[in-house]
Amino acid sequence: MNKEVKIVAVGDLCVNREDPDSIFDLVRSEIKKADFAFGQIETTYSTRGAVNPSGTYVTLRADPKNVEGVARAGFNIASFASNHCMDFGVDALADTIKHFEDNGVRVLGAGSNLAEARKPVIVEKNGTKIGWLAYCSILHPRYWADVERPGCAPARARTLYETLEIDQPGTPPRILTYPNEEDLQAILSDIAELKKKVDLVIVSMHWGLHFKEAELAMYERTYAHQCIDGGADVILGHHAHILKPIEIYKGKPIFYCLANFAFDIEYPKDEWHKPERVERRSRLNASWTGIDPKYKTFPFPVDSRKTILVDIVCEKNTLKRVSWKPAMINENSQPRCLKRSDPEFTEVLDYMTRITRKEKFDTEFRVEGDEIVLI
Repeated sequence: MNKEVKIVAVGDLCVNREDPDSIFDLVRSEIKKADFAFGQIETTYSTRGAVNPSGTYVTLRADPKNVEGVARAGFNIASFASNHCMDFGVDALADTIKHFEDNGVRVLGAGSNLAEARKPVIVEKNGTKIGWLAYCSILHPRYWADVERPGCAPARARTLYETLEIDQPGTPPRILTYPNEEDLQAILSDIAELKKKVDLVIVSMHWGLHFKEAELAMYERTYAHQCIDGGADVILGHHAHILKPIEIYKGKPIFYCLANFAFDIEYPKDEWHKPERVERRSRLNASWTGIDPKYKTFPFPVDSRKTILVDIVCEKNTLKRVSWKPAMINENSQPRCLKRSDPEFTEVLDYMTRITRKEKFDTEFRVEGDEIVLI
C-alpha cells in the first residue's frame, strides 16, 4: 500500500480577473497531482472595508469570486500571514478567511486575535499527519494580531545601523537585523507543541528584502535556523516578489522566497511614473524602471517572472524527496511549468544556482527530468 503524501507549494497568490480559472490553465495539472497544495494569500478578497491609513500606498483588494478559481485549481491550504492582510480593515480580513474556508481552503497565519492567528492547520493523509504554521515579518502598525486585536501572526525583527568608520561622515552603515525575541519564543513554542501532535511541521514565513536580487536579511537566517532547530522540517518563504536562495540546513530545506505565482495587479499610472517611485524601484532592482506594455497586469522586474513549484514527498516523519520545478510567468500573468528542453528551464536553474551561491550556500541542484532534486 502506498503511504506517501504529496505536497506542492507555491508563492504569492493575488488572483483578480474576470475568469479566475484561466490564470492556472498552464499549471493546474501539476497542482492537482498533490494531496495538499499550498499558496500565500497576498490580497484581501472582500467588498467591505476602507483603506487602512496604517498601510502603504499599495493596498490590495480583489473580487471574492476569484477565491473559487483558486480552490478549483487544487489549492486546499493557504497562509494569510501577509503584509496586506489588514489593507481594508477588520471586515476585509474576516471576509477573506471566510471566503477561502467556505471553498475548502484551510487558512492559517491570520485571525480575529493572536491565538487564532497562531493556530496551526493539521492535515492527515495515508497515516501521516502534517502541521502548518505561518508568520509575517513585514508589518505595518497594527497589522499584527494581539490578544484582542485581529491581524496576522508576527515574526517581527529589529533593525540596527552600525557605523563602520566614525571619522568618515556619510559612509554607509552596516545593517543588522535580529528577530524579536518575544515572537521568536512564541514561534518556537508553537512548533514544539505542534510537533507533539504531527509527524512533520511546515512553517511559512512572509519576510525578507523585496525585489533585491539574492540578498537575505540577517533575521531571516536566524528565524529559519531556530525554527528547524526547534523541530520544523520545511521553511517556505514569501513576500519578496522575486526568487531567493535555497538552503539545506541540517538536512531540512529552506526556501527563502518562492516569488510570485499567480498575480494580477495594475498600478495606477499616476503613481507608477512619479520620480520618487521610479528612483525607489531602480534602487531595489536596476531592471525595474518602467512597465513592459506586454505585461499590463504584472508590472514587476524581469526577474520576477521566474518562479518555482516546490514538490515534497513524505511518509510519516520522513522527507522522502524534496524537489522544485522551474516555471515562468507570461504576459497574461499565467505561470507555466517548464520542461528541460525549454531554454527558460536553464535560465531559471542558472539564476537559482547563481543567487544561492551568492549567499554562500552550497546547496546541490540535481536535475532529474523536468525537476531539480534537493533531497
